[in-house]
Amino acid sequence: MPGIDECLLEAMALPGARGAALVDWSSGLALGTIGESPVGDHETTAAETAELARAAAEYESFARAEAGPGDGAVSGGPPVEDLIVTTRSGFHVLRFVETSFDSSVFLHVWLDRADGNLALARLRLRALAEGLVLR
Repeated sequence: MPGIDECLLEAMALPGARGAALVDWSSGLALGTIGESPVGDHETTAAETAELARAAAEYESFARAEAGPGDGAVSGGPPVEDLIVTTRSGFHVLRFVETSFDSSVFLHVWLDRADGNLALARLRLRALAEGLVLR
């Protein structure tokens, strides 16, 4: 089971990866970073992406678990799995990490649009989030 540093190194192995971070969305602090930051400062990027993650996790429009016909509502873990923001030059993928304490962390990977593979990034981040051990 990889820790934070190993997890971020694996995230940087994604095609087109420019930077990655593990962020606590309740405080806006980066627990670990690697590579580049879109604004040149990892702490600023962590704080800004935490605002986005917090909104998605707390706003009822996104966080509410609604059951479809014949389905049970999904419970446990973060209500949002991941967020994707596309820009003219890149992709930002935020994957929420389920933890044994309060599940207020997410993985953020910044991908170059020309070289990044969004589908692959989502799959790999899901696997990384599931195997991450926070020490």
